[in-house]
Amino acid sequence: MSACESAERRVFLKTTGVLTGVLALGSPLALLAPSRSWALDLTALTSEQGRVLLAAARTLLPHDRLEDVAYAAVVNSADQDAARDAELKKSLTEGIAALGKGFADADEPTRIAALGKLEPTPFFQQLRVRSIQVLYATPLAHALLGYEGEAFSKGGYLARGFNDLRWLPEVPLVDAGPVPGAGS
Repeated sequence: MSACESAERRVFLKTTGVLTGVLALGSPLALLAPSRSWALDLTALTSEQGRVLLAAARTLLPHDRLEDVAYAAVVNSADQDAARDAELKKSLTEGIAALGKGFADADEPTRIAALGKLEPTPFFQQLRVRSIQVLYATPLAHALLGYEGEAFSKGGYLARGFNDLRWLPEVPLVDAGPVPGAGS
């Protein structure tokens, strides 16, 4: 066995779990992803723990049109931090166990009830904050939600769709207020 093969084997053996999925054929996210299938190597969490965290993040922040791969970013973040922090790994492991067996496959009302029982715990609060911070920072979520990124470098929002609220009725000109850049 060569040194390179030995190193690759050690890296492979460090993997504790794997989380996998497939993007839906008609998904707009499939256009952004390099492949329809995806996999996430977990180093601190098992595959089942990863599935539970993914289901918990999806339950906390439900978006029907957002694929599991976007929620996998939350699991990846938790796994990476847990690999470096034994206390966090313990908290995640205990929190996942407290959600109960079969949580990942349970229906939504059952998952909501299980998470509701853990709401006052540090596990829940950490997962909630991590889910918000990580999920809404992913390009996949940006694409689905229509966020085009910061606007300062592109001249600001005023000239880039500030008034593109198509779902609201037009405001009569008399009620619109002063127009920026127009003389008094």
